[in-house]
Amino acid sequence: MDNMEYKGTTTIGLVCDKGVVMASERRATMGHFIASKDAKKVYQIDDLIAMTTAGSVGDAQRLVKWMQVESKLYKMRREEPMTVKGIVSLLANILSGNRYFPYYVQLLVGGVDKNGPGVYSLDAIGGIIEEKKAVSTGSGSPMAYGVLEDRYTPNMPIDEGVELAVRALHNAMKRDSASGDGISVVKITAEGYFEIEDAEIKKLRDSFT
Repeated sequence: MDNMEYKGTTTIGLVCDKGVVMASERRATMGHFIASKDAKKVYQIDDLIAMTTAGSVGDAQRLVKWMQVESKLYKMRREEPMTVKGIVSLLANILSGNRYFPYYVQLLVGGVDKNGPGVYSLDAIGGIIEEKKAVSTGSGSPMAYGVLEDRYTPNMPIDEGVELAVRALHNAMKRDSASGDGISVVKITAEGYFEIEDAEIKKLRDSFT
């Protein structure tokens, strides 16, 4: 079955002290039907860069593969990684060039490069916003923002950022039927790209109730 129409999501990006947190829940829906309980929505694009996806899964996966290839080619040619802004600019050009047959996606790109941590949001026709604090996309984002706006503080330690992202997703999943099941979280610092273990996420969620 083609998965082009799987939709419904909550994704989060946080700018923290010395790093970023990128997170999403794992439910994919087709209308009122839960099509998958383990949909991947957080992808590693480069060593220290991640992308979260909301919208059409097929379109998102195509863009993820494209960016992964472009970042590898750039590194081979220039012998240094692309910056977060560089990947975002390339993505924006691709999205803008397809504006009459758009990719049905809303994307967050975040990571760490020589300029420090950064998170950007992109819409389906290539509009870019540099996010200085916390951002959420997808159908559950209004509920997530309620938590993020209440608890986010500038330059918060990255482990507190992980806890906040899980808390915001936990709340969104309780209220938005298109968001649910598991949670995926990555934290990225200059030291590396770290996927948070399911057991640690469960422990955090249990502490909220």
